[in-house]
Amino acid sequence: MNLYFLGIGGIGMSALARYFHRHGDTVSGYDRTPSPLTEELQAEGIAVHYDDRPDLLPEAIDMVIYTPAVPQELKEFVALRERGVNIKKRSQALGELTKGKRCIAVAGSHGKTTTSTMIAHLLSKADCGCSAFLGGISKNFGSNLVIDTKSEYIVVEADEYDRSFLQLHPYYTVITATDPDHLDIYGTHEQMLEAYAQFAEQTDPEGALFLKEGIFQTMDGEEYIEYGHEHHHDEHHHDDIRKLNHSNISTYTTHGIEADYYAINVRTYNGNLFFDLRTPDGVLYDLELDGTALFNVENAVVASAVALKCGLDQYQLRSGLKSFAGVRRRFDYRIREKELVYIDDYAHHPQEIRSTIESVRYLYPNKRIVGIFQPHLYSRTRDLADEFAQVLGTLDELIMLPIYPAREMPIAGVTSSMVLRKVAGMSKYLCTPDQALELVPALCPDIVLTLGAGDIDRLVPRMEATLREQML
Repeated sequence: MNLYFLGIGGIGMSALARYFHRHGDTVSGYDRTPSPLTEELQAEGIAVHYDDRPDLLPEAIDMVIYTPAVPQELKEFVALRERGVNIKKRSQALGELTKGKRCIAVAGSHGKTTTSTMIAHLLSKADCGCSAFLGGISKNFGSNLVIDTKSEYIVVEADEYDRSFLQLHPYYTVITATDPDHLDIYGTHEQMLEAYAQFAEQTDPEGALFLKEGIFQTMDGEEYIEYGHEHHHDEHHHDDIRKLNHSNISTYTTHGIEADYYAINVRTYNGNLFFDLRTPDGVLYDLELDGTALFNVENAVVASAVALKCGLDQYQLRSGLKSFAGVRRRFDYRIREKELVYIDDYAHHPQEIRSTIESVRYLYPNKRIVGIFQPHLYSRTRDLADEFAQVLGTLDELIMLPIYPAREMPIAGVTSSMVLRKVAGMSKYLCTPDQALELVPALCPDIVLTLGAGDIDRLVPRMEATLREQML
């Protein structure tokens, strides 16, 4: 089969492209700009071009797979529609690939990439194995794609953007967070929660739901969706509260002891994190995570819950957690020396940024943190400007880069300066990436953080080289 990908350089799209290529299909595609990921695809034998020119389209195309991030008016997109070829969204193609498998789908406004990658790693270390389509590059696998033809399990990151996750019908469903996001799609937080509830209800009746304790909350704090009948809540709710009707719902947390799975006695030693895991079947003591963020304890709790449900024993679980190396651009150590630490992170939502900064403060108390943040999307920056300003103000020094527009056109008055003006304190700067390279060493930081989901990743190797040169 001949497949053509519009937006082939996206993390989810590239995993699909790799999958079809490895299965012997002819795969090619378009993306707006070159990137390390598109270069990897080309090195694997996948043809990629970067000019929006219909004359560059292959003559033989059996199916087009596209990402919603690609504008409908793209010339190639228009030409392909006029050709009348079979066109599918990435989410539709992924949904079809997971049919007939025990799909483990991880959704959430944050935490889903690390959690899904951790689950894939744990299962791959056991007899059950798994295939996986991941939203980041696993350091253990060296890829965002895992193929195990003998396994019945397939792990996927379930994307809530454009309601893409509604194409999935998981066997096991994980929902890590439901903070307001993508309100350009949903309109309101309540409508976003409705979509998450619909996704949860698509879980196989024979499977299981794993929910972060308290995730289904409206913005005013009222409970919005009641968990299944195993969990009992106050009867005096509004009449329109929905009920998740599933016979097997488990909750998890790192804050409290009311959930089915929770971490206790969390501590750090020699840069590693240790915790005890309380499960419905007892306590697993002294589980270890190697050189990672504090918030990954929570991800490890639910990844462990899923792995145990899949049949892993405590020894396989213990070994798998300890050997988990993480995900590129997720609390990704670039420099880890006594005199300087540089961490790169994909955090682009206020809650993600808060979790990253809190983890750094926990691991490195009393150190000066310089953070470089690139906002992602005009709509998100507009909708969450106050939240961004509040959390970015917890840095010792803040450097803001211009907004990365991705799929959006500019919105009048929405700029990085708009957020910067709201940040309390005076240690804040608005820079281009090149200016940031000059400024950061002059600030003499103890810790450097790069934060964002746009093209800030292209700054990362240059920043690392600059900081290492300063250390010499």
